[in-house]
Amino acid sequence: MPPALSAAQLTLEQVDQAVVHAHSVGHGLRRSHTWLSREVPGKRSGLGFSLAFQVFRRRSERTVLSIAWTGDSAPAFDGAPVAATAADVRSTHHIVVDVAGERRGVATAGELVASGTPGAWPIAGVLPPLYPEWLGDRSFTEAHGTRFPYITGDMANGIATVEMVTAMARAGCLGFFGAGGLGFARVEVAVGELHAALGDTLPWGCNLIHSPNEPALEAAVADLYIRAGVRKVSAAAYMSLTPAIVRYAYSGVSQRPDGLIDRPNAVFAKISRPEVARHFMNPAPKPMVDALVANGQLTTEEGRLAASLAVAEDYTIESDSGGHTDNRPLAPLFSVIAAVRDEVVAARGYPRPLRLGAAGGIGTPQAVASAFALGAAYVLTGSINQACVESGLSDEGKAMLAMADIADITMAPAADMFELGVQLQVLKRGTMFAPRAKQLYEIYRAYPSLESIPAEIAADIEKRVLGTSIAQCWADTREFWMNRDPDQLAKAEADPRVKMALTFRSYLGLSSRWAIDGQADRRMDYQIWCGPAMGAFNAWTAGSFLADPANRSAPQVAMNLLEGAAVLTRAHQFRTYGVAVPPSAFHYAPRPLL
Repeated sequence: MPPALSAAQLTLEQVDQAVVHAHSVGHGLRRSHTWLSREVPGKRSGLGFSLAFQVFRRRSERTVLSIAWTGDSAPAFDGAPVAATAADVRSTHHIVVDVAGERRGVATAGELVASGTPGAWPIAGVLPPLYPEWLGDRSFTEAHGTRFPYITGDMANGIATVEMVTAMARAGCLGFFGAGGLGFARVEVAVGELHAALGDTLPWGCNLIHSPNEPALEAAVADLYIRAGVRKVSAAAYMSLTPAIVRYAYSGVSQRPDGLIDRPNAVFAKISRPEVARHFMNPAPKPMVDALVANGQLTTEEGRLAASLAVAEDYTIESDSGGHTDNRPLAPLFSVIAAVRDEVVAARGYPRPLRLGAAGGIGTPQAVASAFALGAAYVLTGSINQACVESGLSDEGKAMLAMADIADITMAPAADMFELGVQLQVLKRGTMFAPRAKQLYEIYRAYPSLESIPAEIAADIEKRVLGTSIAQCWADTREFWMNRDPDQLAKAEADPRVKMALTFRSYLGLSSRWAIDGQADRRMDYQIWCGPAMGAFNAWTAGSFLADPANRSAPQVAMNLLEGAAVLTRAHQFRTYGVAVPPSAFHYAPRPLL
């Protein structure tokens, strides 16, 4: 505890000590008299407060610039005027000091004059205009040709439609087509449509999902992207690297005469675990690259350059999201993966940046602003886009999402990794998909084959879940795989557990299709991927024009989130300068911006 001193004895260094100590024990500058008065028994409201006032005054004197501000309108010092000023992000703001009144405020417009000018306010800082375009990493927008550091995610089964990707590109953002879960022919058509609509001038990309049960499809889609010139890929559900994603990442890599590297293909790796981040942040394993070179899928030069390049340069850190998720909170996950990134970059000496984006729980301006405050180069939204007009989800599904609260979500078995017990996050309100899918998985674990399932259990799932006999379900499943991947049928004929898994997976796959098509008689079986961002978004938009699903265009949502994040960021900047910022300054109401 610093010794008690009179106001006259306080040196500038002791002023600093006083402020530091006051903050260290949990008091702000306005309450620093707490410890000062305790040093003077019997004078808690006398000398203690006087010393605190002197501390504030002398601290302010040290931070006041040698210029001042004057204008026709008075500065805002608290309440609604400060909130209104924070919302005016495209103006220059001056932080003015009222030493006599022990406060700081904000002034807009006016002019700067010499310090000491009669009637002018001393200033402690100047904040230039703040634009939503500048919230993220400038290298992101430059590298990918976007105006805004904002991405719409690759919701599978084509829910992230060609129309959504096109709309986002034309709005200055980046969107990924949801190729996961679709057959090769449908993906090929979508790539052609995107090329026709956007060409190579506007930014767009497609999803490449890790498919452990269909490695041939994963490889074929990667080959399509390389041949068709799809320059951006969102790599999802990867636990380790596969030849397909490695081949895409390094195809076309070349070195200029000046030594700089050109990478035509950009991989956006969706990451929720630090160990998976390491796979993508380091060069691909040499044996895998050598095998691709030996097979003619990479050139010798591409293989040589791959040894010094990370597999991906953009990382979408996926926290508590809809669909595949580890349900991790964003802040600690981002911090851990940022530390891994820094460690790898320092060890490898990469000349090109590895950017970290944020996803999962991004559904309000507060979430967007906090993600950028963590250091995110960009933000990616997912669940909330499914409720937008460009989404491939049915109107009924969109209406269900519009009713969701923050707790109306649950976990359920994933169709693409059913046998592994992998789960994904889905909407709980208004649908029985999750408990029914869990019942199928429990039966799969309990019995060795379809034929061994007890009759009463089989009858129950035929009536309440499958909606048909197990025999008919298998017949339909067999026909599907005969057209998509006959090798799966050979495995099923040889292994009754594979047959049972394929049969039960058909329900999980169809449940998503029913939600997309809006099949009314299967409404209680809709599988709609959804994270907590959806409920938060609905709460934020309640009572506004965005409460109506018909007004929820993906670009309109994006602009409101970014604009709101800029306003909240400005309010926080005011607060860091000592301005008394009211809670209302941290709320941005949706409004038509396009």
